[in-house]
Order: sequence, then structure tokens, then C-alpha cells
Amino acid sequence: MHTGSAKRPCEIRMRVRILGSAAGGGLPQWNCRCANCEAVRAGSPDVQPRTQSSVAVSADNRVWFLLNVSADVRQQLLAFAELWPPKPNRRGTTIGGCVLTDAEIDHTSGLLQLREGCHFGIFSTELVHRWLSSHFPIGTILAHFADRPWAHLTLNDELELPLPDGNPSGLRVRAFETAQDAPCFVPGENADLTGGVIGLEITDSVTGGKLVYAPGVAAISETLRDAVRGASCILMDGTFWSDDEPIQTGISDETASQMGHVPVQGPTGSLRWLTDLPVRRRILVHINNTNPMLDESGPEWRIVTECGVRVGVDGDEFEL
Repeated sequence: MHTGSAKRPCEIRMRVRILGSAAGGGLPQWNCRCANCEAVRAGSPDVQPRTQSSVAVSADNRVWFLLNVSADVRQQLLAFAELWPPKPNRRGTTIGGCVLTDAEIDHTSGLLQLREGCHFGIFSTELVHRWLSSHFPIGTILAHFADRPWAHLTLNDELELPLPDGNPSGLRVRAFETAQDAPCFVPGENADLTGGVIGLEITDSVTGGKLVYAPGVAAISETLRDAVRGASCILMDGTFWSDDEPIQTGISDETASQMGHVPVQGPTGSLRWLTDLPVRRRILVHINNTNPMLDESGPEWRIVTECGVRVGVDGDEFEL
């Protein structure tokens, strides 16, 4: 059972909660002894533990939409009372729907943990839905447990996110492309990858507050530049600090760019662009456990902070 969404007072603004700020594997990652993972295990005050990337948004403080659903979703729900079952019902949820930016396991596998009843929809591009119906058949599996209707997002078309009862939520979403990439569980995918990785514009229909959520960005494109115009906040891909970080740390033979993530540092990196961006809140999320900016005693964290950009932390919350 869901709480309803009546016409809300204009003073209530869209709320945004970062449920998880890390990339796949979280911090610490179970099989990693990098400096950051070891610091967290040792209880260092300078490196905070983080769960895998996800965000919750609400227009009315009653019904929430999850942007990506990580494997850590149960822990994230426990940490945020607004996502507990609504009183006085014995069972129920305040989750109104889940919006996916890609088909990666760290953004979708949490849906399997939300299988026990309660009606709400899932939103993604048609391509992501196809991958999650064939190669990683979450949709098929969930259908045996609960009603999970799937709606498609069309690139650059705005959609009013509906509540489970069909009424408007007060939030409008527009998907825009941020990369063309396929998950590694999609073998030999060489067809059109349009819609494989997207960012989201989430706009409050009453106040006009706008969130841009882009956890997977291959490059600073004109499409991304257009999306952030008039935005109140951007949650931006901060996976790797430098382009060669994956190689230098031994986690991959590919660079950050080759893995589909624009690095934070460098002349074509995200920090230079974010620094001059006329957006009030600029926050880096989807941060890999090896990224040195996670260490608040280090120079990389200070560089980011002095540019007016925040290194996102689980539990960060604000209104737009």
C-alpha cells in the first residue's frame, strides 16, 4: 500500500537523498586492499564508507522514486526512515517507482531485493529493458513475485512520472544520452547502442527545481551541457580521478575513458567544467573505491572542495 499524493503546498520542494555514492563494489570493496578500502577497515576518520550508487527523489515528502537500485538497497532503505513502510499499515512502501540509467549490475540488481509484493513501476530506455529481459532477465524474475510494470523512456522526451495509482507524482523526467556502452554481460553487442547509458533531468512541476543525475558519462558533450542549463543541482560521474587510474591501480587494462567514464582530473576532465558551471550544487557520485579524492586528508579532496564541488557521501540530502 502506498501513501497518496494530494495537491501539495507550494512551499514543499523536491527532496533529494543520496542513498549510495560509490561505484560498483562500494567502499570498502569486498576483495580490495587499496589504500581507501584499508583506511575504512581501519576506522580512519578521513575515508568514509560508501554504498553503491543510487538516489531517491520526492516531490511531496511522501512518495519517493529511486534513481538506480543498487545491490545495497536494503541497507540504504534501513538508513533512511522516509523509505520505511508507511504507518499504520502492516505492510507497504513509499517507493513510487524506480528509474534506471543503464543495465549495469550495480544499478539494477537491487530490484531483486524489492520483490516482496507492493506495486510500483520501473522506467528505463527500451534498449535497457531488452537487456534486462534477455541477458539479465530481472523483469521476468520479478513478474513471479509482484506487479512491476515497465515503462520506456524515450531520449529527449519529457514524461510525468506517475504514481502507482496513475496520478501524477509532481516530478517530470527527461532522459538524455551520456554514453553508448553495453554491460559486460551482453556479449558481442555491436548493434545500435543508443539509449544504453543515459542521464536524467528530474524537474519539480510546482517549483521548477531541476536535478540532473548523470552517474555514467563518457565525455562532456553538448547534450550534457544542454541538460544542466537552469539546473539546481548536478550529481555527476566521479568514478575515476585520472584517466590512467584503472591501469595504475591494477584493476583494468583500460583507461577511464575506455571504460566509459570521463575522469575528474585533466584538461578534458569533469572538474574543470564543473568549476565554472553556474549550478548551485555540484556533487560527484558513483566514485570508485580507488579514487584518491575519497581521502579527505589528501590533496585531491582539497582540490575538488576548493573548486566548490562536493565529493558525495551517502546520506547527503537537500531540497531544490
